[in-house]
Amino acid sequence: MIEPLPWDDPAQEPGASAGRLGRYARAVRDADLGRRNGLVADVIGLVVEATGLKAEVGELCHVHPERRRGGGGAVPAEVVGFRAGRTLLMPLGELTGIAPGTTVTATGHPFRVAVGDALLGRVLDGLGAPLDGMGAPPGGLRSTQAAPPDPLSRPRITEQVGLGVRALDALVPCGRGQRLGIFAGSGVGKSSLMGMIARSTTADVNVIALVGERGREVREFVERDLGDALERSVVVCATSDQPALVRLRAAYTATAIAEHFRDEGKDVVLMMDSVTRFAMAQREVGLAIGEPPATRGYTPSVFAELPRLLERTGTAPSGSITGLYTVLVDGDDMNEPVADAVRSILDGHVVLSRDLAHRNHYPAIDVLQSVSRLTGEISTAEERSAAARVRGLMADYRAREDLVAIGAYQAGSDPRTDAAIAMRDPIEAFLRQAPDEPSTVADATSALLGLEARADAAVGPTAGEGTDDGTAAGSGGVPGAVGVAASAVGPGGPGAPGGPAAVPAVAGVA
Repeated sequence: MIEPLPWDDPAQEPGASAGRLGRYARAVRDADLGRRNGLVADVIGLVVEATGLKAEVGELCHVHPERRRGGGGAVPAEVVGFRAGRTLLMPLGELTGIAPGTTVTATGHPFRVAVGDALLGRVLDGLGAPLDGMGAPPGGLRSTQAAPPDPLSRPRITEQVGLGVRALDALVPCGRGQRLGIFAGSGVGKSSLMGMIARSTTADVNVIALVGERGREVREFVERDLGDALERSVVVCATSDQPALVRLRAAYTATAIAEHFRDEGKDVVLMMDSVTRFAMAQREVGLAIGEPPATRGYTPSVFAELPRLLERTGTAPSGSITGLYTVLVDGDDMNEPVADAVRSILDGHVVLSRDLAHRNHYPAIDVLQSVSRLTGEISTAEERSAAARVRGLMADYRAREDLVAIGAYQAGSDPRTDAAIAMRDPIEAFLRQAPDEPSTVADATSALLGLEARADAAVGPTAGEGTDDGTAAGSGGVPGAVGVAASAVGPGGPGAPGGPAAVPAVAGVA
């Protein structure tokens, strides 16, 4: 055992020179001075097997091909496991040029990326290298692996963060430091929704991770969807053609960059598209090193890595990271393994509906299937009441939608359904929003309260109002029913004179 040096205690340092000597002594004592080289023995699929290498799981190594075509120098690789006395590595680059006997050198540290304010406005690859041709960003190095904040050190979430999307700010509010999942199939507007949030959010910094994206969409997202918001954003991208480990690193790199800005006391929004492709990359790594497949071919390490990644965001003693994670659901099945696991970890979920997208309803947010678990912490009682009123009207209409569509519903037979029909157009107008239409939390709240007032004026008071015995006015003596003003829905039913044709007075949102 090495005895403590006299300079280790700052109180015993006689001066500045002694302090410097103390720092140097500690650096020498903690340094790994031995060169730990190995040799490539096998390359099987995506895995490089090396012998004689002393390294730890997660440690960064360099493979040095002697005759690599096109140059390129050493290939970085990460230790992912051990088998039969050999070290298993997965390269963070191409395998071209690696042969039996190629030298492998351990660095003694995990993968690290440069962090700092110079990253704002930059587009990086999954390893933190620049993609925008502007040179390597300056800054200190930070490991991409880190532990989540201590649970008891996390402040409670009590403040709403504006996302710039009216349907979310009003009906699925997100707290500052909350983690929200966006669940959707392919082609229903996830990228456009992320661009709307990035342009309009009230957070200080955006960190956007594009994991496994198509190469064509990267520039399109940066220039069209992100636009001027790039100035306060950092984009980390690993396209679908990149090795599985690079796609994994992209998620951790973006999270480490977000943690840096959080530690500086800033409020950060971390958007990751998508967690499903992260899980697929981890499955690829797990199967390559011999893990047994489990549910739908996903290996056990997938479900171990998901909480390690997702729990790193949230509130902290200084700053916060609001996490927005998209989940690409397989076959629009919201209960497939990755979607189910992610939903159980996050603090809420937003569902994008393909049916709404087919009706050109954008953003295609299915409000009735979307939930924020912090609504009671960040919304007032008045806002919650208005949101519940709107959700109730939407649910009532959905329950009778087929009957209304085929003309089988007779107006006046159910006051709740009559109310839902009368308010359908105003609610639809409220939920629709163009990608370039600005909105704030105050705007969304004001419109929501106005929608509730318009519903009261059009369909009568809610249950318990209007009569002394608690029966709603116009409900026909049915306790708890919602009264309907005669001018809102006429007796002729949908499509008949005096039916929905008499609704134009409430066909918009003020």
